Amino acid sequence: MSDATNAEPVVRLRDLRRSFSQGGETIEVLRGINLDINPGEIVALLGPSGSGKSTMLQAVGLLEGGFQGSISIVGQDATAMSGDARTTLRREHLGFVYQFHHLLPDFNATENVVLPQLVAGRSVADAHVRARELLAALGLDHRLDHRPSQLSGGEQQRVAVARALANRPSLVLADEPTGNLDEATAERVFDEFIRLVRGEGSAALVATHNERLAFRMDRVLRLHEGRLE
Repeated sequence: MSDATNAEPVVRLRDLRRSFSQGGETIEVLRGINLDINPGEIVALLGPSGSGKSTMLQAVGLLEGGFQGSISIVGQDATAMSGDARTTLRREHLGFVYQFHHLLPDFNATENVVLPQLVAGRSVADAHVRARELLAALGLDHRLDHRPSQLSGGEQQRVAVARALANRPSLVLADEPTGNLDEATAERVFDEFIRLVRGEGSAALVATHNERLAFRMDRVLRLHEGRLE
């Protein structure tokens, strides 16, 4: 865990709320979330399916609107930003890992990690060097030219982890990153994810229902009936 306790939080949520209308009723999913995540801190977000974990990650990831309250990323108030500014903030400071890897099927492992770097303005040569370094760190140096269909589930998720870290994000958001893997593979991928995130100096917010994995992180939060415990 980072010792930068006096640094500006990577994430600051204040009174974050989200509700939906369904069948004439208002369903409150998030009910006044307050949270700070410090640089380098890896935080687990526990809760059963339907508890609002994904909704909270979407809020922090600036992926959709409709939220009330304030969201600050690396000291910047995202709630007051234009759509273009939020997109820039997301691209420069956030990385994402999902339960399903969402790799581009027509591109090999290296190319899947190179592409987000090119979008961010990195040169092709530098992007390839970075991609190969990350994939090698995840034990995939022998799979660089393989497409997703030629990789196992665990290997595909490792590529997704490398892609999330390609642009050196301040924060990685992971939504059930090992939920689609068998237990043994999930353990290995999780260990590699934590090791690489720590090595890169990023913070992480990891939504999971796996308590055993959760308690290996720096801090464990529980989302219950729209509130953090």
